[in-house]
Amino acid sequence: METRVLPFTDESIAEAARLILGGEAVAVPTETVYGLAADAANAEAVARIYEAKGRPAFNPLIVHVTDFDMAMRIGRFGNEAAALAEEHWPGPLTLVVPLRENAEIASIVTAGLPTIGLRVPAHPAMQALLYTVGRPLAAPSANVSGSISPTRAEHVLKSLAGRIPLIIDGGPTERGLESTIVAATGGPLRLLRPGPIMVDAELESGTKVEAPGQLASHYAPAKPLRLNVNEAAPDEYLIGFGPISGDASLSPSGDLVEAAAHLFDLLHQADSSSKPRIAVAPVPDDALGAAINDRLRRAATKP
Repeated sequence: METRVLPFTDESIAEAARLILGGEAVAVPTETVYGLAADAANAEAVARIYEAKGRPAFNPLIVHVTDFDMAMRIGRFGNEAAALAEEHWPGPLTLVVPLRENAEIASIVTAGLPTIGLRVPAHPAMQALLYTVGRPLAAPSANVSGSISPTRAEHVLKSLAGRIPLIIDGGPTERGLESTIVAATGGPLRLLRPGPIMVDAELESGTKVEAPGQLASHYAPAKPLRLNVNEAAPDEYLIGFGPISGDASLSPSGDLVEAAAHLFDLLHQADSSSKPRIAVAPVPDDALGAAINDRLRRAATKP
């Protein structure tokens, strides 16, 4: 299969919509990372996502919707979930809520779970695609499952060339870190995955997979990764932070927002370098730093 890369225009969105309505999966930027989008009601189309990514079938997918009204037709929102949606949508927050019995969502999307992860994205390319298609889109990150998430079109091409027909190039993503995932399924709110949005919820510590990014090994480069390194070994590519400069830096000034935006980009860079191993300087484990360290710990864990 030839994989075309087209700049984000009205014409390329129309072509992406044509492919999606024909049962294909296409890559498109969001404000977090690039997503691999397919019609969430079409089981065969969603299966093409799993096939392209080599994704475990027990790992559910996030469904992107145009607005809260579309979300309410798919999931059941209690008061807390509705308040979070009103405050943070459109934006990098995914809410896991009970799935409505009559929702037109292929069961492969939820991996057979009675819940569903929903998000209203803020990126104009994904918004344009959703409104053009007019239906919910399942869209995990556009990369081989478990590998470094893509924040540029070239990352997607490197990972999925020949597996998908089209990549919409909207430039580097703004946030560079996947959405915060919060479960609002009854009882206290549970934080399933830290991310750019800070939510007062208890961090889930169980082993049950309810949402993307909960596997112990995830976001991983091909090379071994060592964390909290102040001084790299000669054979390590050092990703610095703050006063530790390294071969490249997440943020020389110690800005966590800048670090989050650069994280996956620099992991790709390090993975492509001539050095056989990767090291990362310490990142404070507070606020957004907790989400960055969550991704780094999973990236350093080998299955």
